[in-house]
Amino acid sequence: MSLHQDAARVLTEWPAPDAAQERLRRHYGDHLAAYPDGMWKACGDGHITASALVVDPDSKRVLLTLHRKLRMWLQMGGHCEPDDSTLAGAALREATEESGIEGLTLLPGGPVRLDRHHTPCAWHLDVQYAAVAPQGAVAAISDESLDLRWFGYDEVADVADESVRHLVTRTRALL
Repeated sequence: MSLHQDAARVLTEWPAPDAAQERLRRHYGDHLAAYPDGMWKACGDGHITASALVVDPDSKRVLLTLHRKLRMWLQMGGHCEPDDSTLAGAALREATEESGIEGLTLLPGGPVRLDRHHTPCAWHLDVQYAAVAPQGAVAAISDESLDLRWFGYDEVADVADESVRHLVTRTRALL
């Protein structure tokens, strides 16, 4: 199965938690049906991206990156790569690379939520997962970040945009 096929399957099977997320789910499916290259950065009409919120449930905190280009506190994530075989695998790879934490595990049940946003390269149709950090995890900053920091659940509203706040809220509901 190709990454494109896996993404279409994930989006078809994912039970959207509300009407707005259902609209996005359908939009993503339509995008994949219309664009055979819809998984890749080269697709100028937008592309599927994969991200994961790194969470430490025991300490009630999340790890955010201060994105080098966007200069915003965000979850880990980004473009899919040719070696990615699944959307979940792409999200886990991105989270591991950008957090420096080995042994992350995705929450079961597939994506947590979807978020469509415009970036300098194109529209990102982001499929957002949550990754649980192992006990005692130590983060290490990557080249894609200006900073990397743990924030308590209640601190996220002070530093992050609406998308990240919704991702944290939805993740907490699933923990």
